Parts: sequence; C-alpha cells; structure tokens
Amino acid sequence: MDTELKFMKSIENLEERLLNIRAGRANPAMLNGINANYYGTPTPIQSLANITVPEARSLMIKPFDKSALKDIERALNEANLGITPVNNGEVIILTVPELTEEKRREYVKMAKSVCEEARVSLRNIRQEANNDIKKKELPEDEEKKELDNIQDLINTYNKKIDEIFKNKETELMRV
Repeated sequence: MDTELKFMKSIENLEERLLNIRAGRANPAMLNGINANYYGTPTPIQSLANITVPEARSLMIKPFDKSALKDIERALNEANLGITPVNNGEVIILTVPELTEEKRREYVKMAKSVCEEARVSLRNIRQEANNDIKKKELPEDEEKKELDNIQDLINTYNKKIDEIFKNKETELMRV
C-alpha cells in the first residue's frame, strides 16, 4: 500500500531527526549534516574522517588526510554544537559536556516538536489518501471500509510516534 509506505518514511525521518538531539552522550550522528570545506568542496565529515567514541562523552575524529584537520575543526566550530573541538595535530576530540536539567528539558521540548511535525506529516498523508479514495467513486460501504483502514493505519503510526517520543524523553532525562 502506497499510503503505508509514506507513513513508514515519515517515521524513518522522525527517527533520523531525533538522532540529532543529543542526550549528553557522544554519538557520531551528532555530526550528521556538518560539512567541511575540503579542497573547495563541502564534504560531510563522515567522508573525510574516521569517527569513534573512545569514552561515553567524547568523540574522536581522525581524518584520512591530515591536511583536512583544520577544515574539519573550522566546520565543527561553525556548526554551533556547543562543544569546542580540541585539535592535537593528529585527531580532533570533542568532549560532550554534561547536560543541565534545564538543557535536558529544552531538548525534550525540541523532541516533542519534532514528533508533532511527524504527526502533521501523517495527517497530510491521510488527507491525501482519503481524497484519492473519494475520487475513485467506490460504493459507499467499500469507501467507508477504505477510509476506516486508513484511520486504523494512522492510529497505529501515531502510537509508534508516542513510543518513540517516550523512549527519547527517557533517554534525554536520564542523568
């Protein structure tokens, strides 16, 4: 079913966006979307370096080409992660600071708004599917059955969003 595929893509998008909301632990996904200027071309940091997590709260970025070290450091500074990169000439180390209670609550609010955007996306997909069903000019009972199927589907996916949010909230509020 085409509609269900769209619902699944919305959930995948939600999960990807929630990865970028950090929970006080180092995660290579924090660097998604950050591009370094490598020989004049914006290049994702993941393509320029090996990113490892040596400790729970630190990331180590070891470039494949040492000449890219300064460019990666500059990109990290410009990305406003709230983390100052430490360049030792070989690798860049990012130490993720411990989150304050206030900051944790702020991240929970961000996660909640991202989840709400996903719900809006699901509602738009449902509306589109409902319009398609009504255009088909099916018999009344079949049309009602189709509309009910779409509603059951959206209820299922809304429950998934609730679960995903609860898990993220728990992760964010864990000290």
